[in-house]
Parts: sequence; structure tokens; C-alpha cells
Amino acid sequence: MQIAVVSGKGGTGKTTVTSVFATLCKGVIADCDVDAPNLHILLKPRILEEIPFKGMKKARIIQDKCERCGLCMDLCRFDAIYVENDSYKVDIVRCEGCAFCFRACPNKAIEMVSEERGKIFVSETEYGPFVHALLEPGEENSGLLVHEVKAKAEKVAEEKGLDLILVDGAPGIGCPVIASLSKVDKAVVVTEPTLSGLNDMERVLKLIRHFRIEPYIIINKFNLNLDVSNKIERFCKSEKIPIVAKVPFYEDIPKAIANLQIPIKDEIVEAWENIWR
Repeated sequence: MQIAVVSGKGGTGKTTVTSVFATLCKGVIADCDVDAPNLHILLKPRILEEIPFKGMKKARIIQDKCERCGLCMDLCRFDAIYVENDSYKVDIVRCEGCAFCFRACPNKAIEMVSEERGKIFVSETEYGPFVHALLEPGEENSGLLVHEVKAKAEKVAEEKGLDLILVDGAPGIGCPVIASLSKVDKAVVVTEPTLSGLNDMERVLKLIRHFRIEPYIIINKFNLNLDVSNKIERFCKSEKIPIVAKVPFYEDIPKAIANLQIPIKDEIVEAWENIWR
């Protein structure tokens, strides 16, 4: 079984909830927020294996073949080619990998290469195996990296005879979230009592239902805005989506996280019990 924790927006407490679930799940934990991972801060993993991740192919100029005609720079829509010390070079951050320059170069002086753009880590924690990753700043293909993280988590689960994978998904509804939800059986949406939280919760629920995944809701810091919390409850009741926890605002949670401690609260523990049963 795979259980994913997601949120329609950042800052709802998704990773905090996941960290508590991680202490209870007795399975493989996978952090699929590869653009800005932070679950490792609380889980304190010991890295066992590092796997290089190669992203999309990007242009590279072969200096020995380049005759400095400037055609590549003229054609590049992304201003990724520049001149330095009388040599044409490629800014890999700007390069979109379209390969237009590669096809247009009359001297075949451009090649498309895939270099290391991030790393996948297989680690052990006090709570079980942990698979996580880090994409280099400005790089793309985070959805592909998420796919590889999940594939590695599935392999680790098979090797260790574990039947549960807990996924910490990226916020939002973009490609990394879609990849995070692949093969997931249950999805827990952590939301907050704000209008943007309500709106983004509805968006991510549409995505979850598209993949026919069983949804659950956790309202974090529900008592900070009871009017919006009531709106969330009415929406969930009308859509027949179970609210498994209403977590009040705890002043000691930020303090615990600042001290690198997992803030275990009864409401979150009970939510896990309701989801897992």
C-alpha cells in the first residue's frame, strides 16, 4: 500500500504531519518534494547510498569544431549561448534542451549531453528506510526525479519485505505532485483555515479523484479561523470526504521543529490510526 501526504499549497504543515506518520508507519518513507526537501531535517537519516540523477539533455559546444559563426547564438530563443574569451559557450541554466542549435550547427560542433542534475539518497532512520533526493537549483524534470525516488522506494520495500510506502508529496498540483500520486492508494490532504487553503485543497482533491485515490483531510491550526474551518467541514461533508483530524494551533510545534524534534500530537496519531486501519 502507498499513502501520500499532499497539500494544495505550501506552509500548511504537510511535512510536519508526515514526520509524525513516519514514526508510526513501519514502512519505507519517501520524500518526493525534490525541489525543496526538508523531511530529512526531522528524520535525521544516515545515508547508505547516493545515486546520481541525470536530467534532460542540454547543449554543449565542442570547442575544437566550433568556427565561431554565431548562428547558434542568433537562433537560441532562450539566450542560453554567450561569448566568453572569444569562445561560444552554453549557460546550462538558461538552456531548455530544445536541440535547435544542435540541429542547425553547420559544423556539428554542438552535442546534446545529459549531466548529473541531482542525487537520490537511500538512507536509514530510527523509523525505517528513507528514500529522498535533491534536485540542483534551477533544474527541471523534477517529475522524473520523483518517479525515480518512488521506484527506488518500491525496490527497497520489496527487498525488506515491507508492504507500506509513506510518501511526502510536493505542494501544489503540478508535475511533481502528479508523479507523487502514481500508484498511491490513499491521499491525505493537509489544509489550513484560509481562503487560499480552501481553494487549493479543492484543486488537489480534483487531482486525487482523477486518479481514483481515496482522500482524507486534516485541517491544521483549525482554531485560528473557525469560519473557514467550518466552510472546509461543510465542503467535505457535501463531498463525503472524511476529516480525520482537526489539529489546533500549538505554540510548541514551531519550537519543537526549531529544535529538530518531531512534534507528536494525539490528533495526528489518531488520524494515522483512522487512515491505516
